[in-house]
Amino acid sequence: MDQQATAGSETGYAPVNGMQMYYELHGAGGTPLLLLHGGLFDIEQQFGALLPGLSAGRRVIAMDFQGHGRTSDIDRPLNTRDLASDVVGLLEHLEVREVDIFGFSVGGAVALHLAVNRPDLIRKLIVSSVSFRPDGDRGENSEAVAAMTVDMIAGTPMEERYLTVSPHPDREHLQGLLDKLGRYDAGATGWSDDAVRGIAAPTLITVGDCDMVKLEHAVRFLQLRGGDVNGDFEGVPASQLAVFPGTTHFFGLAKTGLVQEVVTTFLDSPLFR
Repeated sequence: MDQQATAGSETGYAPVNGMQMYYELHGAGGTPLLLLHGGLFDIEQQFGALLPGLSAGRRVIAMDFQGHGRTSDIDRPLNTRDLASDVVGLLEHLEVREVDIFGFSVGGAVALHLAVNRPDLIRKLIVSSVSFRPDGDRGENSEAVAAMTVDMIAGTPMEERYLTVSPHPDREHLQGLLDKLGRYDAGATGWSDDAVRGIAAPTLITVGDCDMVKLEHAVRFLQLRGGDVNGDFEGVPASQLAVFPGTTHFFGLAKTGLVQEVVTTFLDSPLFR
């Protein structure tokens, strides 16, 4: 560990796939909860307000993805498969064999990939503001990211954060990150119904009511996970859906109290598979 971030937390860098991956450890107890942020965000921007509540009574592991936050970039595109490999590398470095996983947007795609391909690693799955196939997205967000330049985010907290903590804090590297995000998972077809249906981990799906993910897609996601039933007669399924009101994609986790209540209730509930 290289420094103390806050009281009771530790930070470090792990050598993973040719880069130095920044991570933080908070809290103690229970199955560790792994936090995976969205594109152009980092631990602090995505989960900073949630960390005190999420780490009360449980171990929390948080990481900055390739080229984000304090993690170095490498000569490699950004895609779900490679980021999932980075996550596995970090868990191996930390000698962690099983986690609950909470991923938002890009992080949600990575969490979903791991749940499908590495079910041994995942006890419970939380996927926020992410589709399991491209046809579940409205499209405007992807088009906006593909056209994004550093001038368009000049003066924003995202630019300020990048230039403050990145190992390569200049606008040229920031534009390189934007370009990689604009091509993220280009041509990917997503997951089949059978793949989603076959996920072993109980799943919490969250989405904003005015998110980039279509509400009908979120409901279909729930149905494939065994939800959308009459719980009074059939029982409440292990997999659930939360729709956050007045919530866009960019501000998908902004309602801290609501998000924390929904997430911790799901994590603390009995494990039914």
